Amino acid sequence: MEIGIALPQYGTHAQAARIAGFARDAEGAGFDSFWVGDRSLTPVEPSDYPGHTPSNPYPPEYRTFLDPLTVLTVAATATTRARLGMSTLNAPWYPPLLLARTLTSLDLVSGGRLDVGFGIGWLRDEYTAVNADFGRRGERLDEILDVLQGIWTREEFEHEGPHWRIPLAHVGLRPAQRPHPPVYLGGFSPAAMRRVGRRADGWVGAVLPPAALAGLWDTARRAAEEAGRDPGLLRRSIRFNPKPGASYEEIATVLAGIRDTGAEGCFVDYQQCVREPDEALELGIKVLELVRAG
Repeated sequence: MEIGIALPQYGTHAQAARIAGFARDAEGAGFDSFWVGDRSLTPVEPSDYPGHTPSNPYPPEYRTFLDPLTVLTVAATATTRARLGMSTLNAPWYPPLLLARTLTSLDLVSGGRLDVGFGIGWLRDEYTAVNADFGRRGERLDEILDVLQGIWTREEFEHEGPHWRIPLAHVGLRPAQRPHPPVYLGGFSPAAMRRVGRRADGWVGAVLPPAALAGLWDTARRAAEEAGRDPGLLRRSIRFNPKPGASYEEIATVLAGIRDTGAEGCFVDYQQCVREPDEALELGIKVLELVRAG
């Protein structure tokens, strides 16, 4: 199982000057991949944050959040081997033409190490702030996937859809990975998992009870079969967010459990567990060594 680590991006870890050194040190320690997330807004009174109450507010770490694609670009230029992942970029916020240009450029800058991870988010306020329809976010994602597929694989491309229109144009920019970078999708609903099976190279999930993980994965595999795709080619990368005070033995036990499910990859986000990037890297290396030894 490949093991990754979240890059310094938010909260007390949002230290731009530390990204490159962190990535170099983490690659040298043997991590297989680096990961970022995507938050654009921290509302004072969130409209629909899951579990939000006065005693359980929006995570304060989210008030400071570096741009995910900028963070990945810095890491790409500082390293040579580790994959670059997103868990997840909220695709419906972005115009697909510009998104294609940025992702293609990042794949080229990294020498073909980009894994594109898309989600649709859950916070209505973020959609309001970028003038996007929260109720049609799944539909917007499907159209974005159509546009990216066309731009990445055709010499000339045009698009006419419910949300975007792109006139016929020459496409000269091509990603390093052919036909395009792997596309992973997040989500936990039956509809999201069916989309994984129909349209994606894999799923970026999170730690759940084994039975729940197995049920979600079965839904994706069935959808792949129904779409005439090989379900055996789908990959999983599972995210774990340890709580403050978690020991490296406890975290390693969780990762060993993920490995036992057959997942091809996992990564740990330590940014809500410890306060500084150096602490995260030290803890992450101990976990990595223990899991690899076991």
